Amino acid sequence: MTTENREKSFVSAQRVAELAGVSRSAVSRTFTEGASVSDATRQKVLKAAEALGYHVNHLARSLIHERSDLVCLVASDIDTPFRSSLIEALTRRMQQVGKVAMVINTEGQGSGVESALRQTLNYRAAATVVLSGTPSASLIETCIANGQHVILLNRNDDIVGPQKVTVDSREAAGEAFFMLRRAGCQRLAVVSSTAGTPSLVLRELAFIEAAQSAGLSVPVLRAGPTTYASGAAAARDIFSRPGTPDGVFCVTDLLACGFIDTSRHEFRLDVPKDLCVVGFDDIDQASWASYELTTFRQPLERVAEHIVQLIIGGGTTSAVHFQPEPVWRKSVRPRP
Repeated sequence: MTTENREKSFVSAQRVAELAGVSRSAVSRTFTEGASVSDATRQKVLKAAEALGYHVNHLARSLIHERSDLVCLVASDIDTPFRSSLIEALTRRMQQVGKVAMVINTEGQGSGVESALRQTLNYRAAATVVLSGTPSASLIETCIANGQHVILLNRNDDIVGPQKVTVDSREAAGEAFFMLRRAGCQRLAVVSSTAGTPSLVLRELAFIEAAQSAGLSVPVLRAGPTTYASGAAAARDIFSRPGTPDGVFCVTDLLACGFIDTSRHEFRLDVPKDLCVVGFDDIDQASWASYELTTFRQPLERVAEHIVQLIIGGGTTSAVHFQPEPVWRKSVRPRP
């Protein structure tokens, strides 16, 4: 092996053992917590490891011991503000307890997603956390059948085995209806997406049920995926029709941002004088001066902490429900 190739290769435990003048097993014991090794041997090994730039191959060790510190995060829409904030909170908290995240993007589904999920089984991931309405239930069942610890967030699958964590949107969506009615809004609408995830559908239905209880019929617009552009498209659609609404519930803040911008710039509507808008998630953009969006905050830090406790075995095994909290800003008029 040339010097250049040697520098590019990983330093093996055997090379550390040779430099330290000890056995290969002594190197292994030195880097295994609780293993028996003399202080003199430990110092030799650590000195040789530092000189060579040696690092323990935890992946290989996990394959031997059938356990690892890898945690698989399965998610779609990872580029959206809410999902990225959730992943940031989870990965930050996981790192604090010595876990390493492997993110699988389920956008588009297909064989690539199934292959990636099976990789988590090959790497003996400590757990798989499903953060979205995808992947399919059959893939989740595959993980469970192979002994995987599975945690589901905001999914209502009738699957035996996974631990479930939800942010209960029903009460908040009903409160969104009363927010708009208290502001004097008479013609209401819901802006949703074609994603059809359980949490988004629940928000739609809860708002509609609250409206029906008050004797109102509420149209639902689904212009596309859960994006800013879909919110903008929904505004163009609804304001090109007769009987336009004066109060709108957007099932996510990102949809609300697109809806508000288009309502203002293309249809010259004043928010909240002509149009009141309520969102959901409380993403960073919701507090920006250009939106000042009234919304519902999902308790991301508490959710992340609970999921991490489940991963390390310190959380309850029963389903846990978190409640979002209303955040009043200026996109809804004060009570008349």
